Amino acid sequence: MLDTLAIPTQTTTASRLAELDTNNLEFGKHFSDHMFVVDYKNGEWQNPQILPYGDFTVSPANSALHYGQAIFEGLKAYKNEQGDITLFRPYDNIARMNASADRMCMPAVPEELFIQGLKQLVRLDAAWVPNAPNTSLYIRPFMFATDGMLGVRPSDTYRFAIITCPVGAFFGKPLRVRFEEKYVRSAEGGAGYAKNAGNYGAALYPTKLAQDAGYHQLLWTDASQHRFIEESGTMNVAFILDGKLVTPALSTSILDGITRRSVLQLARDWGMPVEERKVAAAEVLEALQNGTLAEAFGIGTAVTISPITVIGHQDQDYSLPELKPDSFAQRVLQALNDIRLGVAPDAHNWVVSV
Repeated sequence: MLDTLAIPTQTTTASRLAELDTNNLEFGKHFSDHMFVVDYKNGEWQNPQILPYGDFTVSPANSALHYGQAIFEGLKAYKNEQGDITLFRPYDNIARMNASADRMCMPAVPEELFIQGLKQLVRLDAAWVPNAPNTSLYIRPFMFATDGMLGVRPSDTYRFAIITCPVGAFFGKPLRVRFEEKYVRSAEGGAGYAKNAGNYGAALYPTKLAQDAGYHQLLWTDASQHRFIEESGTMNVAFILDGKLVTPALSTSILDGITRRSVLQLARDWGMPVEERKVAAAEVLEALQNGTLAEAFGIGTAVTISPITVIGHQDQDYSLPELKPDSFAQRVLQALNDIRLGVAPDAHNWVVSV
């Protein structure tokens, strides 16, 4: 394992921390003072370093810009009640990032390099980790091709970096969503399970149409028939149907969400029936109408749990029951927060100290 001094660090001479308004943490806009950067060339990762946060210089022929070899991850750091900083399931993030890299013909990042760079970066910018309720330090690891050549082939060189930003709540209120029955986020056999940039770019237009119609997000359906629910916006999605936690089964078109895994594990710990299977849009609509759908919510790193209050289908809106304090979504959100903040036992060793 790399020791704590193995990564050279250049500290900023002009910290921006004093400019931060902790009462107005708009998601993804206020970046911490430093970043971790390492380059891949000649078949190996070289020259890891921590630098002041700043711009990259790339060739106009950069192959990531032209052919889309770009992937990323998302995780968070928290300040617990003892003032210590912790990460939530970072080893799962590097494993998933390397699965994305494999799908996009990019080199794997060694786990020890990822973890050491991440820990050293967060320690350096510890003052940027907020401690108010519903706040955290959002962490964005990402990799992109750096060859300056126009040619449809995998790049020979890459840059991996980690940047961080203090954030508040992603959504301030329950979501209005509608079924998407024309456009496609991802298809079976595609790269929907990978966190590659193109998945998100292709989703912007149909999402804009939904937002123009008064919805926050979409319920994506399968590419071939638009019958089965896959995700909600950029999140996994789950339902409480007849007292069971039901969520679409993973596939090559559905992201293996780490928060999703955590929610399913907690439900099983509590003895709640869990079903990972195909979930038909018609099944959810019928449950909405007959009263057997108690809850629907998105699940993701940025939002953790985001309750859904309205589901739209073919110009008809269906309202879900108002969430009660003992609803599953509220209980599992509280349980995850308590584990992250050291209030509750970490039975599955998800929390990693910085």
